Amino acid sequence: MGPDFEMELQAMSRGALRVAGVDEVGRGPLAGPVTAAAVVLDPSNIPEGLNDSKKLTLKRRLVLAKEVIACAAVGIGHASVEEIDEHNILRASHIAMQRALAELPQIPDHVLIDGSMLPRGLNISAEPVVKGDARCLSISAASIVAKVCRDSIMVDLAQQHPGYGWETNMGYGSKSHMQALQNLGVTPHHRRSFKPVHNMLYQDKIVRP
Repeated sequence: MGPDFEMELQAMSRGALRVAGVDEVGRGPLAGPVTAAAVVLDPSNIPEGLNDSKKLTLKRRLVLAKEVIACAAVGIGHASVEEIDEHNILRASHIAMQRALAELPQIPDHVLIDGSMLPRGLNISAEPVVKGDARCLSISAASIVAKVCRDSIMVDLAQQHPGYGWETNMGYGSKSHMQALQNLGVTPHHRRSFKPVHNMLYQDKIVRP
């Protein structure tokens, strides 16, 4: 069973004309921003094959992201490494989500947000949807667009900082990434509040007994 359009239709039956699905990617990586997308699908023109971005191949994600951008209203937002370190990853994810919503051409009437919590101070009708990217087509579409967008950012950053393998690990703490951290050190794009990076920065300062 893949995602469906049931939650959107329920909101529409209550009078919502524009229903946005919102999802974010990049909570877990050690480097790079967290990226969110907000998508308002056209009920009469929904691309086929939408699903949780993690269940799709790279090739399929790229095709579907183009289709979504061509036929839906899309907003994309980011929270920087500095914001992740200043707040925390959950708050930064919510900041990215709110920025994505603000980038939509029109304010939605109702928002379906992946996860169990709503962003603080969100002044639009909204509901959290646990595992939304696998249940709700609008959130699936948002997960695909956000993933494709963030991956392209990490590929660009990989060219500026070769050796960390960001073009394939997308900033996650893979074995090769951890090895590169040891050998090459910490870049400005690493999240200093994340334990492996934090430990690496401060290991030299630990006084040995």
